[in-house]
Amino acid sequence: WNGNQGEMQVSNTSQAPVQHGTPSAFDGPQWPHLAPRSIYTSVAVLMGIVVCSASFVNGLVIVVSIRYKKLRSPLNYILVNLAVADLLVTFFGSTISFSNNINGFFVLGKRVCKFEGFMVSLTGIVGLWSLAILAFERYIVICKPMGDFRFQHKHAVMGCAFTWIWSLLWTTPPMLGWSSYVPEGLRTSCGPNWYTGGSNNNSYILTLFITCFIIPLSLILFSYTNLLMTLRTVAAQQKESETTQRAEREVTRMVIAMVMAFLICWLPYSTFAMVVATNNDIPIQPTLASLPSYFSKTATVYNPIIYIFMNKQFRDCLLKMMYCNRNPSGMQKTSPAMLGAPKGISSALEGCRNKVTPS
Repeated sequence: WNGNQGEMQVSNTSQAPVQHGTPSAFDGPQWPHLAPRSIYTSVAVLMGIVVCSASFVNGLVIVVSIRYKKLRSPLNYILVNLAVADLLVTFFGSTISFSNNINGFFVLGKRVCKFEGFMVSLTGIVGLWSLAILAFERYIVICKPMGDFRFQHKHAVMGCAFTWIWSLLWTTPPMLGWSSYVPEGLRTSCGPNWYTGGSNNNSYILTLFITCFIIPLSLILFSYTNLLMTLRTVAAQQKESETTQRAEREVTRMVIAMVMAFLICWLPYSTFAMVVATNNDIPIQPTLASLPSYFSKTATVYNPIIYIFMNKQFRDCLLKMMYCNRNPSGMQKTSPAMLGAPKGISSALEGCRNKVTPS
């Protein structure tokens, strides 16, 4: 199954439901034509786990952010924007993929295929750019390249709006004729047409690679590199301060985790698409072609864990909500230790003990 053959099969699905004994992506199970049924079952299990996990963690982020007023600070807007984007990817992408892989083909038809490809691309790029905007906002606030510039609500709203407008700008063209959204890999999910070749498809894939991978990755690397350099300068000036040294080490580890997570999620998909789009003679194994796409969907689970649950302010509010709900009377007679709370969260629970109600 190579690029040219894939083009023939995709372009002929509307004329012939079955070609060379293989049903089209919309007419029947693709096993054993493209892969054994066990492959489809395994992917369905993976997508099921992603749907449950991502819905829970991203839903939790949104609920806690709504409940606690102090989390609605400008710097946290982009984190909520990331959670919303990840939740939409889960709903429009992972859920549909789960259903399709159980059946072995795209059961919802061509229109839903195009819609899924568009929505997953749109919300996925919003999440991707949210990570870049988050890095840039931290660079502005900590490194102060603009002097005493104060990051306000309007700036946070502009950052969130930019992620959606920019994503719409580059995901709408396939709906209008510049490339297209088609079944990919195992034909149980849809995305940009990066594997059938032609100048129309290849020019779009190249543009998408630059505007929605290279540019945000460069912004992330630039922002976090400058942030680490600033922190190391401060740490060098305060060598005797254990607190400063520990903070510098923690931030370094977190930055490395953020960059690595970004690359693990998006580098395989973008690289695979670019290599195949520019080398149409490379044979494509359907299962291999699907892996980067499905793997990128797992980012909806670990994005909130890395970027939000490692945020001390958010974590403290989450603990308050959990322990206050566990003991609505205000926990006046119950210590955190008795409830199994980790050491060091007493201050986080202080508002709960004093019956401070969230705004």
